[in-house]
Amino acid sequence: MAFGSLEGEEDNAPLAEINMVPLIDVMLVLLVIFIVTAPMLTHAVKVDLPKASSSLNVSKPDSVQLAIDGESRLYWNGAAIEADALKLRLHDAAALQPQPELHIRADRSTPYEKVAQVMSLAASEGLGKIGFITDPSTPAP
Repeated sequence: MAFGSLEGEEDNAPLAEINMVPLIDVMLVLLVIFIVTAPMLTHAVKVDLPKASSSLNVSKPDSVQLAIDGESRLYWNGAAIEADALKLRLHDAAALQPQPELHIRADRSTPYEKVAQVMSLAASEGLGKIGFITDPSTPAP
């Protein structure tokens, strides 16, 4: 602490000590306030909630297999169909809820133009989920 001394020397140098007592007093007062008010903030209302059990109800959409061979013949889920019947089947599939996924399986020798036409027709009829089925066992040329 910086108090004057009884010695006769006069030392007019500034005191570099910080008086910590007021800081400790303020800290202790704040600590007491928080200790007193903390239990008041945590009161809860007891509510008897009903018990219910449920399971996740996920309806997985079906998939439609559309195959295109090397001569551009179409197969709807394994059955051969004509090109003009494809539009009607795609329209009927798009109207189902949940909407099925269209899986296109094209032969390696199928022209890309035919695959693009089928994809465009499916999108225009409202089928939004289109995927390709490939065979990873055969290497690309």
